Amino acid sequence: MRTRAWLFTSVLFSLVAYGQKAPVIFQHVRVFDGTAVIPDTDVVIQEGKIQAVGPNLTVPGAKEVDGAGKTLLPGLIDAHVHVRGPESLEQAMVFGVTTELDMMMSPRLEYELKSRSNDSVASFLSAGFAATVPGGHGTEYGMETPTLVKPSAAEAFVEDRVREGSDYIKVMYTAGTDLGPRFRPRPTLSKETMAAVAKAAHEHSRLAVVHIGSVLGARDALDAGADGLAHLFRGSECPKNFGQFVADHHAFVIPTLSVLQSSCGPEAAGVPLTKDPQLKPFLARDVKDRLQETFPVARSGSVSCRGAREAIPQLQAAGVRILAGSDAPNPGTGHGVSLHGELALLVHAGLTPLQALVAATSAPAAVFHMSDRGRIAPGLRADLLLVNGDPTEDILATRNIVAVYKNGKEFDREKHRHGR
Repeated sequence: MRTRAWLFTSVLFSLVAYGQKAPVIFQHVRVFDGTAVIPDTDVVIQEGKIQAVGPNLTVPGAKEVDGAGKTLLPGLIDAHVHVRGPESLEQAMVFGVTTELDMMMSPRLEYELKSRSNDSVASFLSAGFAATVPGGHGTEYGMETPTLVKPSAAEAFVEDRVREGSDYIKVMYTAGTDLGPRFRPRPTLSKETMAAVAKAAHEHSRLAVVHIGSVLGARDALDAGADGLAHLFRGSECPKNFGQFVADHHAFVIPTLSVLQSSCGPEAAGVPLTKDPQLKPFLARDVKDRLQETFPVARSGSVSCRGAREAIPQLQAAGVRILAGSDAPNPGTGHGVSLHGELALLVHAGLTPLQALVAATSAPAAVFHMSDRGRIAPGLRADLLLVNGDPTEDILATRNIVAVYKNGKEFDREKHRHGR
């Protein structure tokens, strides 16, 4: 052990001596490493990576960060967002979200944002265009969207998305969604076409992630070969066997309780976030307004989301991977900030704080094959979140942010403070 520590110190000393950027050492910090808690240890980062995790590390020339009373976590991952531009990715960083998984954007915007990626904005993956039918969900947002109506078109659709750079394939499936008599359902893909898209996605080594809005839609999607559900469903109850059904299909679920609550009302999920003293100073006026919005259907009082909340302990008990996602910036949500709200909603629905943190770190990293992040371990990216307190005991502690790091570089949060 002493020899290994001497070699580690010698390597770091050589890097500093030859002009490399000085390392940073977090001393006596509680670490949530993505799966478990290390109560008191040191963590060294340099050149954008985690170099070492262990007690009593000594690093000549390192910047020292006192970790007493603090917790170091992997940078958070929001598994369901819609990136509108660089401001979305910058806003995510303000709240410790260092990676976002976009669920629909134009390939042109995806290429532009990935080309401009830097350490001041969150990293992201994207589905690009989603698979839908003419007039279906996904066509209402003002961008020219390719559509398909037959299973025979699935292969060409997926090939086009892969060529454009899609990291996974998103499918819109709205069968069974009931928003009440005042809201006409949109047309949707057939089960056969959805199955053909999922099959083509797998042939191109891509996950198939399906938007659903009902229990029927969830069952149809999983039977058709979906790898995961991009939402849970609206409805007043959850079938007793739902969790096991998902587990039997080896699928993951992104519940997006935040955006569901903005459909079910009466208050948007983002309202408590606008009042939180740890978050409020970093909320721009337009974000604050968005957090207080609901969907029109919420005002009808005709929709319940109780079933989605009931599904959470079922899914956890069945061993289903639950991924935390906000669906920002839909009504009631905002980039970065709403992931903290989502974590609280997951805990309220039955997860432990530690299980909720797994859902925002190592679980999405594993599901979406991002092997370089989501955990704190030597050799991984130094995408990190340092907070006061212990979020593995009190999930609200994720909001008490001390610092955010991406690729080992500390993000300047203060310039985003609005003073309100």
